[in-house]
Amino acid sequence: MTVVPPAPGEPRRPEGPRNPGDAWVVADTGERYWGRFGAAGLLAVDATRGILLQHRVSWSHFGGTWGLPGGALHEGESAIVGAIREAQEEAGVPDGAVRPRFTSVLDLGIWSYTTVVADVRSPFDPVISDPESVALEWVPVDRVDELPLHPGFGAAWPMLRAQLDVFPAVVVDGANVVGSVPDGWWKDRAGAAARLRDRLAGLAVPADDLGLAGDDWYPEVALVVEGRARDIGTEAAETGAAEAGVAEPALAVVRADAAGDDAIVAEVERRVAGAQRVLAVTSDRELQARVEAAGAQVRSSGWLRRLLDA
Repeated sequence: MTVVPPAPGEPRRPEGPRNPGDAWVVADTGERYWGRFGAAGLLAVDATRGILLQHRVSWSHFGGTWGLPGGALHEGESAIVGAIREAQEEAGVPDGAVRPRFTSVLDLGIWSYTTVVADVRSPFDPVISDPESVALEWVPVDRVDELPLHPGFGAAWPMLRAQLDVFPAVVVDGANVVGSVPDGWWKDRAGAAARLRDRLAGLAVPADDLGLAGDDWYPEVALVVEGRARDIGTEAAETGAAEAGVAEPALAVVRADAAGDDAIVAEVERRVAGAQRVLAVTSDRELQARVEAAGAQVRSSGWLRRLLDA
């Protein structure tokens, strides 16, 4: 791998402090990829208007094509943070306007590009805020293929489009997960449930575990609590969402009025009826059979613990 600055006579980025990530990575075969530490782009999905696309200025790499707002990552920066930052710089995406749903990574070994698919939670109008865009438009999903697309985005679009109608959810048997580790939870059931709630904020689930395409998914999470744990609040601990410029994770606390198992089954049934792909977390064999019959996939409490510990 070789890292080089723009070639003589090649358009440069706007003047200002240069970030070490703003450089070309050149493969042995001569192909060039922007971003010493990789790159990321934001695919913002508005349920009414479609997806946000950028018409690239003619002098840019693959100029004249349509693609996603995005660019080079900073050293040590996560793909989600970088995609949001670049979209704010290039398209004026406001803080907290989008919530990540999943990521898809193209990893070439010497360089990687991460597409961050995010749902618009607060509608906004994009603003051209740097010289790299001719236009920024909300494009209906069924019209994207009519445009001359950036080659990388064009290759990824069929898979990405196929996932845009998928909204996974994870329903957690709070009592079972809390009780799976002998850490003294019985002394303070509400406190143990609150700690689990806080750890679930922003839960990332590998695509393979959901039977979906892509890499990591950020599903809606419903934590079902019962007994003394019903007293916990709905607020989650600081998740870093504000610093990343994204909307807060979708985390709901469901309080069981009676038997916790019945509340879990009811929550699964409600979400399955709403066409969500549901994964229920419990190690209770009888409950596993009930939620499977209701249409959910099942994972054990140990599976969730391993995800959270990772």
